[in-house]
Amino acid sequence: MDSTTRLFKHYIIPFILLAIGATIAAFALEEFLVPFTILDGGVVGVSMIVSKYVPIQLGVLTIIINIPFLYMGYRRLGGLFLIKSVFAMVVFSIMLGIFEDMEPVTDKEILVVVFGGVLLGIGVGLILKSGGCLDGTETVALLMSRRMDLSTGQIVLGFNVVIYGVAGVLFGLDRALYSLLTYFITSKVIDIIEHGMEQAKAVMIITDHAEEIADRIHAQLGRTCTAMEGYGRISSTKKTVLYCVITRIEVSTIKKIIHDADGSAFVTISDVSEIVGAHIKKKKEPARKVQASKAQGSAKRVPDQDHVDRAKSTVSDNHPKRP
Repeated sequence: MDSTTRLFKHYIIPFILLAIGATIAAFALEEFLVPFTILDGGVVGVSMIVSKYVPIQLGVLTIIINIPFLYMGYRRLGGLFLIKSVFAMVVFSIMLGIFEDMEPVTDKEILVVVFGGVLLGIGVGLILKSGGCLDGTETVALLMSRRMDLSTGQIVLGFNVVIYGVAGVLFGLDRALYSLLTYFITSKVIDIIEHGMEQAKAVMIITDHAEEIADRIHAQLGRTCTAMEGYGRISSTKKTVLYCVITRIEVSTIKKIIHDADGSAFVTISDVSEIVGAHIKKKKEPARKVQASKAQGSAKRVPDQDHVDRAKSTVSDNHPKRP
């Protein structure tokens, strides 16, 4: 990758996405949420409350209240995070001023909640995915979680419960409930923007028909499996354990493949929050058989999440028995 391509990919494109995200977020607030006193969470939510009583523009308030959080984020995440966040906030503030005098898109509150939440989620999601932020409360929550027996998400939720509680007192219970629903929609859309529609699933299969199942998975889904040699502690029998990462829309297909090949296989399916390195895009090579290795520590490689490793492990067989 030459320097021009690297510059474009790592700097120019992210800042374009930051500007687009900030514009969409500003549009969602001014054209949907603000006219109906429906609040976002975090710093933006606090700014929306304060702006009702102080003659300062919402975008300016967001920057002012975010300053201490940005400082903490700079110390933890570095100067590029600070630059991206300030850039996003400046664009956000400018676009809020532009959209402020425009008429709301709709006067139907349910449409305001749904489409305002979706658009806000898209905007904030693009900003987060590009390495910036509009809301510094997550940085504080991350630091607090190190000193408290709570996760970052729980602390952020606690912040927002307080904000919506204040909104309920100041603006009425219905405003707080609408705001809470908007927050839920926004959070879900942010997750989709950050992690994609095809959420990854990890499948663990303990079976006596590993080769057949692995071949079918590769043939039908274009994926292969990591095959591990397991040992039942109680039955003293050897088992093959297959591990495969798929998308959620492929779950029903892989379950049928496993059931058809081995109705007594023991299967667990769990969420994968992040994949580092090899992706899970489908391979177009023809299916290859998973070859067992007799020698301890040997490995056979076939394309998957670029390869299939055969490793030796000990697996307990005290899982629930099928009737």
